[in-house]
Amino acid sequence: MSTASAKSAAVASSRTSSGPSSRTSDSPRGNGGAGPAAGTPREMPPDTAAGRRRGLGPTASLALLASIIVSLLAASSAPTPLYAVYQQHWGFSPITTTVVFGVYALAVLGALLVFGKISDHTGRRPVLIAALVVQAAAMVVFAEAGSVGALLTGRVMQGVATGAALGALGAGLLDVDRLRGGFLNSLAPAMGTASGALVSGLVVQYLPAPTHLVYYLLLGVFALQALGVLALRETVTPKRGALRSMAPEIKLPRVARTPFAIAAPVLFAVWALAGFYGSLGPAITRMLVHSDSEVWGGLPLFVLAGAAGLSVLALRTTPTRTVMVVGIAALVVGVAITVFSIGSGTGGAGAATGFFVGSAIAGFGFGSGFQGGIRMVAPLAQPHERAGLLSLLYVVSYLGMGVPSVIGGFLVVHGGGLLDTAREYGAAVVVLAAAALAGLLLARRPHAIEVAPESRS
Repeated sequence: MSTASAKSAAVASSRTSSGPSSRTSDSPRGNGGAGPAAGTPREMPPDTAAGRRRGLGPTASLALLASIIVSLLAASSAPTPLYAVYQQHWGFSPITTTVVFGVYALAVLGALLVFGKISDHTGRRPVLIAALVVQAAAMVVFAEAGSVGALLTGRVMQGVATGAALGALGAGLLDVDRLRGGFLNSLAPAMGTASGALVSGLVVQYLPAPTHLVYYLLLGVFALQALGVLALRETVTPKRGALRSMAPEIKLPRVARTPFAIAAPVLFAVWALAGFYGSLGPAITRMLVHSDSEVWGGLPLFVLAGAAGLSVLALRTTPTRTVMVVGIAALVVGVAITVFSIGSGTGGAGAATGFFVGSAIAGFGFGSGFQGGIRMVAPLAQPHERAGLLSLLYVVSYLGMGVPSVIGGFLVVHGGGLLDTAREYGAAVVVLAAAALAGLLLARRPHAIEVAPESRS
């Protein structure tokens, strides 16, 4: 995240290309109760050439694809604890920090719009190989960065690689196993964001070459994962139209339009909160704890994303509508506690404790809102629509993460400063969450978020 963030607990049954009819239910069963009916076969590679090709089995494929999401999102949050170090070395203002943060989100957005559907035409493996190569190159740029310009270049490369990969990864997980793949689509982004922020902080604080080592470690991870992708079985039959698919367009399957409209405000709100923690969280924490330790810089994002991951596990068998309501409520309560704890900015043990408690509650809302939004929409996609639809969900998420954080950085410098900006940002997230709740409660077809339409043969 820079997060990004940057990643669904339930997935469901939409009609597969092989024809069996299945039903998505929110009964407490498996992954949110959604998934293929008993006896429905898992999806297999649609082309006989792919089917004959020897490669990783389903469980190993799921593990590899989920690990790539984790490492991509970990890499996106790895610079968070380093912003203070860069600021000391190069003397830039807080608005530069948020621009560096925001340019990544905008690059992800552009890549999602241009490359989001291409893996439905070329196959998943070529897109993933290309994305991992670009991501590895971005790690080298970060490791050797000597100016803000180099940092921005690395962030753009990183954003393009992440955006290109996310749609293919999410769709690939569903190709292999719609039940477990849907769950991992919600869990992996939170785990990546949390681990990246914390591990980066620990490496920067306690190991040598803080602005180099973490990136070279990630470079090694991406190289290993690229080798793993070569062993994946392709799950998509290549077809014409790859270049045409790169023309940006907002195209939703008709059956997904109402659920998408309900889920979009929730996704925007929760990722706006992630953007706040990724861009301004380190400065707020240091102000509250009166410490320059780099570990504190990564801890707020770790707490937020870690709690999000726990919510995915805790609510995976809960009905989708309930998950959404719980997420919005936790988001509002958590943000309120966080803003109250910041107070006048004098800090102290009480203020810091309240800040992290509020962050954990808000993180639970972040994870609940994200998985609820994905669960509401993802099951409605046919196999050939998966990458495009998941990319649109990430477009909304990264808009929420990038745009408000850049505005926040501008307000820190040209508005009322860090404290006032934190309060205003928190109030804006609460308003967004309230709008999302209104949309959820006023939905004309509430059953659409509980049960996906049963496919007809």
